[in-house]
Amino acid sequence: MERTTGLYRTTDLGGEQVRAFVPFPLPPERPPLLIDDPMRVLLDRAQSAIGRLDVAGKMVPSANWFLHGFVRKEAVISSQIEGTQATLRDVLHFEATRQSLLPEDVEDVCNYVDALTYARGEIVRPGGLPLSNRLLCGAHQRLMHGARGSEKTPGHVRTSQNWIGGTRPGNAIFVPPPADEVPGALASLEQWIHNEASLAPLIRIGLAHVQFETIHPFLDGNGRIGRLLVALLVEHWGLLDSPLLYISLPLKRRREEYYWRLASVRSEGDWEGWLMFFLECVCEAADDGVQTAGKMFSQLNEDRRRLLDGSGATVSAIRLFERLPETPVVTLASAMELLQTTKPTATSAIETLVKTGVLRETSGRKRDRVYAYHHYLAILASDTELA
Repeated sequence: MERTTGLYRTTDLGGEQVRAFVPFPLPPERPPLLIDDPMRVLLDRAQSAIGRLDVAGKMVPSANWFLHGFVRKEAVISSQIEGTQATLRDVLHFEATRQSLLPEDVEDVCNYVDALTYARGEIVRPGGLPLSNRLLCGAHQRLMHGARGSEKTPGHVRTSQNWIGGTRPGNAIFVPPPADEVPGALASLEQWIHNEASLAPLIRIGLAHVQFETIHPFLDGNGRIGRLLVALLVEHWGLLDSPLLYISLPLKRRREEYYWRLASVRSEGDWEGWLMFFLECVCEAADDGVQTAGKMFSQLNEDRRRLLDGSGATVSAIRLFERLPETPVVTLASAMELLQTTKPTATSAIETLVKTGVLRETSGRKRDRVYAYHHYLAILASDTELA
């Protein structure tokens, strides 16, 4: 099914005639969106998968156990889609030591964590910002903080033309709307998000993601903010009690199809093909989350039993162990801070966890050593390692 999803507007940029694409407001029309039986079946599968993920998130005493790792994993993978080389281990090592061999890449990931944490905090805070373009600008400001983003007008909608692929708009793969069209397109998207109620939330999320990416409202960081928007909408529309669904991993695995599906919406109006792809990715992301959560929970229980059954277990060692899901890489200094205790007590706790096999020294140094909860990290970080 072909439909027209926008109009091309020709502008003069540097002496070149450039055709920029201006999308029509949501929802898709001419013809209207077709939700047929295969899409309904897939939608049911995706909703069931999210339900299982919700149950998995309730298996543990504290949702923060998974949230800490899942948020950072999403940040790493979403950034890897854009070309960064930092892994989850790199980020966690930096958080524990403030040292990195890839400082700019790690900064990009940490900025994403900060952006998502800020946006989620605003949505749930009484009197905080609602899910809005202003909120996304605030997230973008945090995402682009630092050296790489300083020239990308952090927190501000662009006032110049951008493009995707190529060396200039004239030979680009895709040219988003001219800058003067962006505020109106964003306002229309925000209004649709808050007013549309006839479509299932997952369908709405899939539509909103493409529309945001097509508008491409910032000079940089649009892909990451667009994927962050998916996570925010899942929480905004109450699909999960804890925000554990992160879409970047299946999108990274199917990166070429991801970009092709986005382009097909613009060129052919194939919203249905995109939505089938998106729902498949939701199923995959939810199933990944369930499997990861189950493995992490089992590993925690196994290691806790081994620690408690050992002869050298101390209160400080047990207390440190219970903090490891949120801080799976520690140093002596960070252990002292986590336990609010003295150097000898923290040293003893670390040594006990090393002897038990929970922690493993990773720096190879005699001083300023770094310890990782290696079994737990092996589960969480498996999909973030680069070939």
